[in-house]
Amino acid sequence: MSAPTLAIVDDDPDFSVFLTRVARRQGFLTHQFHTVCDATRWLSSNEVDLTILDMALPDGTGLDLLDRIPSDRHGQIVFVSGTRDAEQIRRAVATPATEFLGKPVGADALEQLFRRVQEDLGCRAHGQERLDHDLVGESAAMRRVKQDILRVAPTDLNVLVLGETGTGKELVARAVHAHSGRQGRLVCVNCGAVPAELLASQLFGHERGAFTGAANRHAGFLEQADGGTLFLDEVGEMPPALQVYLLRAMETGTVVRVGGTCEIHVDVRIVAATNRLPEEGMLRQDLFYRLGHYLLELPPLRARGDDVRLLANRFVAALNDKYGGPPKRLDPAGTARLLRHSWPGNVRELIAATERAYLDAGGPMVDINPLVLDRRQADSGDVVQFRVGTPLQDIEEEMLRRTLAFHNGDKTATARSLGVSVRTIHNHLARTRRHG
Repeated sequence: MSAPTLAIVDDDPDFSVFLTRVARRQGFLTHQFHTVCDATRWLSSNEVDLTILDMALPDGTGLDLLDRIPSDRHGQIVFVSGTRDAEQIRRAVATPATEFLGKPVGADALEQLFRRVQEDLGCRAHGQERLDHDLVGESAAMRRVKQDILRVAPTDLNVLVLGETGTGKELVARAVHAHSGRQGRLVCVNCGAVPAELLASQLFGHERGAFTGAANRHAGFLEQADGGTLFLDEVGEMPPALQVYLLRAMETGTVVRVGGTCEIHVDVRIVAATNRLPEEGMLRQDLFYRLGHYLLELPPLRARGDDVRLLANRFVAALNDKYGGPPKRLDPAGTARLLRHSWPGNVRELIAATERAYLDAGGPMVDINPLVLDRRQADSGDVVQFRVGTPLQDIEEEMLRRTLAFHNGDKTATARSLGVSVRTIHNHLARTRRHG
């Protein structure tokens, strides 16, 4: 891990030098500022792990500085000030500041502070490594998702994950729970997969005799997740009447089993996922706002750039472990094709395409062709189907391949069918060989 960084914002040069000396002994890189203006200018374009602020500065206060810089720039905040103004102290502790230390402050107290910050940074770095392993992706969009997960996970806020089908919303829920520190279970339920008439019993539980076939008392998913996290996938598929009951359970922290009267207190953090917004008529607006204390939006695979290649490599490695035998690897010649494809099925489609290519590979190279799945779904014979959004170059290549096959490799007949010259056919084939 690289050396932690400290920003010192204090107009007392002797105290700033003292702070710098103690911090450097603890392995910190330090930056000194004596005014709000200078600190604002630098912190607006640089990030630090810890900012130590004086309350009173020549051109304002430490509170003014916090108002002027992005919250992700200043790291942890500690006020070290000699002020006796009770109102300023109250306002300081109401900010994201982790501590308020009164001057004079000794070296021992500062060393303890720096050690705590370093321990916290170490835990965060470990969490980031674990997250990078679980959620593959280095694109800017995925880096933001990972930062959001680490930011919200330790809180008790409910999380609503928005994203297209197949983008990995359950993986996000698992990551939020894993980094939350909650000791209870993670319970996952797909609201669209449970019949509507059974979902109430599954979520809230039921008492013996509540309905025909209820021979025993049953604790629902909310009770099972007590002390932990409940993941509600496809929450928009939940019947509107049950959405009302869920809203009440979230507001009161209690559930009443079907057929029962007693309120049962539960401590549950809810992570929900949907690809439908309230205006689409599936999710009640009041439930949307209750679930969406923190919105986390997953990007579609087509917006993640080179993450497609990283994911494909991970899936090929996993298949090597699963099947054994001589290891296979992703054919680099097909990378351009992967990056061009629109991936309407997102990561789930990539997994399916990788598995098919892996099993079809006759040698060590796995050449993933996403259009294979489209072809298997298309009508046989002389009909070719493409999904809306398929890149034009992919359509041209596939039409050429299919037309050549239809004419048994006769390039002249193929050119006649497509209304182009034989030279154009040769040029297209050469380009396809060059770009995989």
